[in-house]
Parts: sequence; structure tokens; C-alpha cells
Amino acid sequence: MDLPLMAAKAYQYKAELLVKDYLLADSYVPYASVLGGILMCKLAFDFTRFISSFYFKGYASLTKMQKIEWNNRGMSTVHAIFITLMSTYLVFFSGLFSDQQDGPVTFRSSSLSNFTLGVSVGYFITDLAMILWLYPSLGGVEYIIHHILSLTAVTYAMLSGEGQLYTYMSLISETTTPGINLRWFLDVAGMKRSKRYVVNGVAMFVTWLIARIILFMYLFYQIFLHYDQVKQMDTFGYLLVSVAPAVLFVMNMIWFSKILRGLRKTLAKRH
Repeated sequence: MDLPLMAAKAYQYKAELLVKDYLLADSYVPYASVLGGILMCKLAFDFTRFISSFYFKGYASLTKMQKIEWNNRGMSTVHAIFITLMSTYLVFFSGLFSDQQDGPVTFRSSSLSNFTLGVSVGYFITDLAMILWLYPSLGGVEYIIHHILSLTAVTYAMLSGEGQLYTYMSLISETTTPGINLRWFLDVAGMKRSKRYVVNGVAMFVTWLIARIILFMYLFYQIFLHYDQVKQMDTFGYLLVSVAPAVLFVMNMIWFSKILRGLRKTLAKRH
């Protein structure tokens, strides 16, 4: 084995050891993951600005506020991709919440699941801070309510280890975020009449229907199925599981109706 390959293997081993012994050590998970989430947001924000300034000619002509929102949406897209992939894996493929496992599903967690939630906490803290600082340019009251509710639920699940299954099922709904952001990008780029805009509208409708309507119905079914275990949770956790998904579902339905009206209007114009 040549020296460069040996050096690469050594660095890989050290990195894996660092993650295992420190970042994923139970006592360090909340702090390392939240800081990691905030750092991820900063890097994604700056990377979006860097890439856009080189590959999108119209970026320089955007207003200062448009540039901030452009970069913010790039940041939220990175988080959405990360949390969707991790949530899907943990809920459906990891076996962590499988009925084959012993013990109540409402009290199951792992170092990886806690770390993933911490990254999401870091994102919600960063994005909520930006929304409040620049209010109402990055979003109105509904965004503040959504972020506070999400931040509270995700933080509680991370720190207590309770109800993580339902938290991750809710977080899968972030799969709709890239499509929403892309629609804003196309609009700002002057491509509202393009075929891409229509395709994006249809994709938004389908993903929203699956991830924020049908999946939430499945979430309610899971809560009902394990309700005897849900009742064993701490009072605050029990209230979060009972209230947070219901409030988010109502908000999802309101936004879904707006998406449907927008899609009808776009298809009518194309026709």
C-alpha cells in the first residue's frame, strides 16, 4: 500500500473515531449536533451565494433582500434534503421503530437519531432567528408559528428521547421544501411562463399530497395504534404528540388549498 493511500486510511480512521467517541457520544450529542446544524446553515447560505454569483447571471441584479432570501432558501433546501433522507431511513429502514423490537415505540432513540434531531434543531434556530430579524420579509406569522412548534417538538424529542417516531414522520414533510424553493427561484428568475414552472407546480402538488396529507394521516393512525404507549409519555410529551401534528396538519391543508388554486390557475393559463 502506497503512502498517500495509507495516509488517507489513517485520516478516515481518525474521523470515524472522532464521530464515534465524541460527536455521537451520548453526553455530547445535543451540543455537537445543534452546533453542527447551525454550522451547516452558515455553510449552505454562503455556498448558495457563491455558486449563484457564478452560475446565475441575474443574481447580481437582485435586490439585497432578494439575495438574502435566495441564499436562505438554498440553506433550507440543504436541510430539507438531509432531514428527509435521515427521517426516511430511521422510520422505515433502520429497524429502530420496528414492531419486532422490544419496549414501547414511544421511548426508542439512538445516538444517530438524537444527532439528526440536533442538526434539525440547529436549522430551526437559525431560520427562525432570520425570520424574526428580517420580519416580515422572509415569512409572516404562519412561518413563526410553524417554526416555534417544530423547534419545540424536535428539541423535546432530542432531549427526552420520547416520541421520536412521530417527530421523524412529521419531518419527512420537509421533502416538499425543495420544490417550494425552486418555484420561488423560477419566479425570481423570470421563468414563470416556462414549462419548468408548470412541471414544478404539478410536482409540488403531488409531493405535498403524499408527504403532508397522506403521511400525516398515517401518522395519526400510528398514534392511535400505539395510544396506550403514548399515554405513558411525560405530560408535556403527550400534549405535543396530541396537539403539534394536528396543528401542523391544519396548516398543511390550508397551504395545500393554496397550492391547488395556484396549480389550477397556471394550467388554465397554459391551456
